Amino acid sequence: MKIKQIEVFAIHLPLIKPFIISYATYPHISSIIVKLTTECGQIGWGESVPDEHITGETPASTYALIKNTLAPLMIGKNPMEFEKIHDLMDKTVKRAPAAKAAIDIACFDVVGKKLGVPVYQLIGGRYHEKFPVTHVLSIGAPEQMADEAEEKVNEGYTSFKMKVGVNIADDVNRIKAVRERVGEEIAIRVDVNQGWENSANTLSALRHLEDLGIDWLEQPVDQNDIDGMVEIKSKSSIPQMIDEGIKDMKDMREIIAKRAADKVNIKLMKCGGIYPAMKLANMAEMAGIECQVGSMVESSIGSAAGFHVAFSKKIMKSVELTGPLKFSKDIGDLKESYQIPFIQLNERPGLGVTVDESILAELTQQSNIIE
Repeated sequence: MKIKQIEVFAIHLPLIKPFIISYATYPHISSIIVKLTTECGQIGWGESVPDEHITGETPASTYALIKNTLAPLMIGKNPMEFEKIHDLMDKTVKRAPAAKAAIDIACFDVVGKKLGVPVYQLIGGRYHEKFPVTHVLSIGAPEQMADEAEEKVNEGYTSFKMKVGVNIADDVNRIKAVRERVGEEIAIRVDVNQGWENSANTLSALRHLEDLGIDWLEQPVDQNDIDGMVEIKSKSSIPQMIDEGIKDMKDMREIIAKRAADKVNIKLMKCGGIYPAMKLANMAEMAGIECQVGSMVESSIGSAAGFHVAFSKKIMKSVELTGPLKFSKDIGDLKESYQIPFIQLNERPGLGVTVDESILAELTQQSNIIE
């Protein structure tokens, strides 16, 4: 099986409401979609959702890199040779993980379809039957976040990921307001997205949070401050999760060596796709560090890819892939697999996602064909 053609689409995915985190507000999500076609006519879909604050990639740079470099590199290659595909991309382009993820995901999708099996069967087989779906609360006023949390509890949600990281005093009020509104039985995870900057600020905040039953605190300090995470972990009873600070095997080695986190948040867009995500999960498993597959707010394509990784590994304890629930219009049908409060994958070949190419065309800002 050889890759014959790759189409690249730059699209805007419309959000139901703006997505607000510590460092940015997103009115829509900019995504790069890859359609890979083999000589035998099989089609695989991939996706890249870059974030310049994390990997240094923008939608424009990612589109250009895939169109001009990675896609031409793939023509004539065998998509089944995942190790070779990544080795070739890595030798040609330094880093650029989100761009590489689009190629990686498309390769896994087309190989699964060719063999007639879901992607999770290519990476270890299905271990989990279903995962709880965690609702993500964008930053807002304390009462606004509490109102939304109460509404989602009434819909069946049992866990929340709270986005904070603007001002410590206000953030503490946000967390307290949600806890008071939803009660003690609902799980709350707090994601600072680097917003508290350093260990001193974080430890100051934690003095007010220790008794609130927080599941874990995610990335409170700058992504490069591994030593700051070490200090926080040693001085707090709240479990610590690294997100922006874990992108590749080098980061994972340092985290393991310094025991810098209780949990790691693996995202396909940060590490380069399904294949490198599995390598990171294996490293974490050997060190006894629990894993989560996180979201960059991908469409059905990227979200499904993350789910296949999560469902195949015992060390994966949670998922936060809720992109398809946040869009007013999506290019795929993964939303059908969300049965609140759970997500349960179908057993269709490849990613198990049917792409509506009429919606893709409607959302496309630019496109190119590489042969």
